[in-house]
Amino acid sequence: MSAGGTAVHAAVDLGASSGRVIAGRIEDGRLHTEEVARFPNGPVTVPSGSRSTLHWDVLSLYAGVVLGLRRAAGPHGLASAGVDSWAVDYGLLDADGALLGNPVHYRDARTDGAPERVFAHLPADELYAVNGLQVQPFNTVFQLAAASGDAQLAAARDLLLIPDLLGYWLTGERVAELTNASTTGLVDVHTRRWADRCLDLLREGFGVPARELLPALVEPGTVVGTIRDTAGGAGPDGTPLVAVGSHDTASAVVAVPAATPNFAYVSSGTWSLVGVELEAPVRTEAGRAANFTNELGVDGTVRYLRNVMGLWLLQESLRVWRERGREVDLADLLREAARVPALSCVVDVDDPRFLPPGDMPARIAAFAAETGQRPPETEAEVARCVVDSLALAYRRAVHQAAELSGTDVEVVHVVGGGSRNELLCRLTADAVGLPVVAGPTEGAAIGNLLVQARAVGTVEGGLADLRRIVADSTEVGRYEPTGPQAPWEAAERRLRG
Repeated sequence: MSAGGTAVHAAVDLGASSGRVIAGRIEDGRLHTEEVARFPNGPVTVPSGSRSTLHWDVLSLYAGVVLGLRRAAGPHGLASAGVDSWAVDYGLLDADGALLGNPVHYRDARTDGAPERVFAHLPADELYAVNGLQVQPFNTVFQLAAASGDAQLAAARDLLLIPDLLGYWLTGERVAELTNASTTGLVDVHTRRWADRCLDLLREGFGVPARELLPALVEPGTVVGTIRDTAGGAGPDGTPLVAVGSHDTASAVVAVPAATPNFAYVSSGTWSLVGVELEAPVRTEAGRAANFTNELGVDGTVRYLRNVMGLWLLQESLRVWRERGREVDLADLLREAARVPALSCVVDVDDPRFLPPGDMPARIAAFAAETGQRPPETEAEVARCVVDSLALAYRRAVHQAAELSGTDVEVVHVVGGGSRNELLCRLTADAVGLPVVAGPTEGAAIGNLLVQARAVGTVEGGLADLRRIVADSTEVGRYEPTGPQAPWEAAERRLRG
């Protein structure tokens, strides 16, 4: 399918706060993109028995996806489409293939204490030896353990991660794309297959028949099927749907415009994923103790990284202020934050108190008081605290990733929404002590487009070739470190007490 002889591809890119559909075409070795649809996303709290449950409104998301694909197709059609999203969450289907309720949000409190219950059956070090994953309470293995005994789980016949669920509605095909599946805790990171030991753990320890619920794994770049007329008119019938790197970070890392293999990356958005790209997993005790994760990537790679809380702290602070009637413009706020003295107050952005929605400025103030610091008072002081703290977390994660993996990191690439935050990028360069290259902003969508374009023959080559297209198509910012490391070292000591 083409417009003026050029194949058009459509990337569905779903984030924690919004979804978008971006059309892309490649001409003369350059990728040209256009956002054709954007729609909101966010948690919905629903009463559920004696408690409330946080859900995703996946039906609204699907409506946005269908509308966006229709717009991307236009009168000439699409050469392909692909879907990426956040990780770990899933939908359950009954015996007729119908959805059993909206998927539960990973920030829901149902997983409180779940990791400890799992480790009572399989110790943390033994689980890490299989799946190589950082312990996060919302990993799918812990979600399933927490859901043991739920009526919906008992009635389920299939479990599909979010991008695969949308792909099923579009094509009728049920698969599990590998980069996203590797975040569940149920994949053997060495064999790139479902891990029998983890599946047995869920059945024997919690009565969860995961082996029967999970579909076949497919590598990124697999053509899953074709979009059907019954998918609400999402593009012309017969458009190939490609299983891209459907974990948005996997797609974002494809879009790193790296000229050297010795790079670290920060996929910066609501979450920040900070690490290096490797050819094989690192499952050492030191890596486990540092809470590093091995997630699988495109073309047989491994994303060795730490999950950092990310711009969520700032996003949630903005929401709280606006609910209180204080309209705060982000650009103005960051300009004011740049004038606040550096490192006046820092917090551990990965402290569990910052995970759920709520009064983030109050939580930041409480953390500061508990650690003997003067709590930030103004909006600009809160924003500076968050940005300084993120740069400090990036520093720690980049240095640890390099040391634990034996990688000689020469440059840090920041992709995603955070690449537009000049203050954050400048502070990251200072904190890490290395040059920072910022961009592209829509890294996940670009990686998505390139993997599907390669799958259907629009482009050829390996990751280096795809990244060359990104570099030739993207204007990036570059930030050199300008200050000494001593203040950052002192801030780290302050957090460690």
